[in-house]
Parts: sequence; structure tokens; C-alpha cells
Amino acid sequence: MSIPTRTAHDGLELPLIGLGTYGLNGEDGVTSMLSAVESGYRLLDTAVNYGNEETVGDVIRRSSVARDELIVATKVPGRHHGFDETMASFEESRRRLGVEHIDVYLIHWPNPSVNRYIDTWHAMIELAADGLVGSIGVCNFTQEMIERLGDATSVLPSVNQVELHPYFSQAELRAFHEAHGILTQAWSPLGRKSDLLENPLVADIASAHGVSVTQVVLRWHVQQGIIAIPKSANPERQRQNLDVFGFELSDDDMSALATLERGRIWGADPNTHEEM
Repeated sequence: MSIPTRTAHDGLELPLIGLGTYGLNGEDGVTSMLSAVESGYRLLDTAVNYGNEETVGDVIRRSSVARDELIVATKVPGRHHGFDETMASFEESRRRLGVEHIDVYLIHWPNPSVNRYIDTWHAMIELAADGLVGSIGVCNFTQEMIERLGDATSVLPSVNQVELHPYFSQAELRAFHEAHGILTQAWSPLGRKSDLLENPLVADIASAHGVSVTQVVLRWHVQQGIIAIPKSANPERQRQNLDVFGFELSDDDMSALATLERGRIWGADPNTHEEM
């Protein structure tokens, strides 16, 4: 299956649906990820804090899909902020993944009270310049934080991965991204630990289109150019999550879904929430 893509300001091309890998560990995780790759997934999103970079590395080695067809993204954790710390963290990620280069390298959380993400960004720019990283980006950054990166280094991220779903659409941030060629990526696009998938409005739209509520929510993302990275260990659900390009939500559907706006589910405001 060929998945439509979006391209960032630096030429990074990402499929509109990728695979979130949080919680996919060990041999069961390998089996789940291999089934996803066989179904057509090419973007695998991991992180140091997921504790499964070795598992993703096993998938890379055991998959019948060539390494250069897979896009592997991982993240430097908050406890590794700083220039030297980021360089060391990268080498450990590269070792665990068993790869020569990492396709997409992201800052996991800005942790503004630590105030070292500029130093981290300088290290990531150097890694990209040395050819060890394909593209660099961030997660959970506000517009102001991204502007600070640009002011300090003249380099903007290619990606910003943020909480995003119909309950929290991040319209203003997405408009800023679009204006600067930054790809918007949604973590937990299905609104994990909320009632989004039980919402009667979403169910009505799904029934009208003859699709699942999950497919409606993922279609809402990709129809707006948002890269969604749902996590599923189930092969059938993995295939279903990819099968969102054969129907289109109407303007009325999109307007109805816009009424669901309610804000963050977990209260993880990047200005105050920090993870190490």
C-alpha cells in the first residue's frame, strides 16, 4: 500500500500515517511491528523513554523491507538535554537501534525550567550536518519555543509532534507550522484515555460513511495534512488504520467534528509539564 506523504521545508518526506510503538516491547513487539511493516507502514516512531529501541532495531534487521525504505524516528529525553549529553544520547540510541544513521531525531520534551533545549538543538544541527541524522525536529514545543530555536540557530525543526485529536485540534499552532514548512505530527491521535471513540457524533459520521469511528478520526487528521502515528499491536486494526484514503469527510462532517473542541486531555502543557 502506498501512503500519501507530506514534505517539510528541508525535504523530509513523511507518510501521513505512521506507527506509534510505545508499549511494543520484546518479541511480541517485534511481531506486531513486523506485521505493520508488511501491511505498508514505513514510519516507526520510538524514543529512549519508550525503552524499545532495541526492539525497533530487531524489526529493521528482520524485515523484508529494505532499510532505506523505512523511516526510523527516535527522541532525546529530557534528562539528556545539553550539547554533550545529546551527543552521547544519540550514540546510545544508534547503538540500540543498530543503525548507522537515524532518519528523524526529535527533542522529546522542551523542559523549559531546565532551559537547555537550545544547547540540545545545536548538537542536533551538528549531527545532521555530519550526516548522522536525516532531519531534526521537536515534540511538544510551542510556537514561542520554536521561534526561539530559529532565533538562536536560524534552523527550524522539520517536525513538531504534539498532542492533537478532534478534542484538541491545535489550529493556531498548525497554521504556524504550515507557514514555515514544519510538519505537524499527532501523538495519541485517537485521544487515548478519553471517550472520543465512543462519541455519538463520531459514531454517526462513521455510520454514514460505512467505516469505523477510528477511521473517521484518522481521516480527520490526514485530510488536514496532519501526520498521525496511532499505536496498535493488532494486525487487523493496523490494516484498518491505514485504510483511510478511500473516503472523504464532507465539509459538514469537518464542521461537526470541530464542535468537539475541549482542550488537552492530560493537561500536559509544554510550558509547565516536563518529562525526564
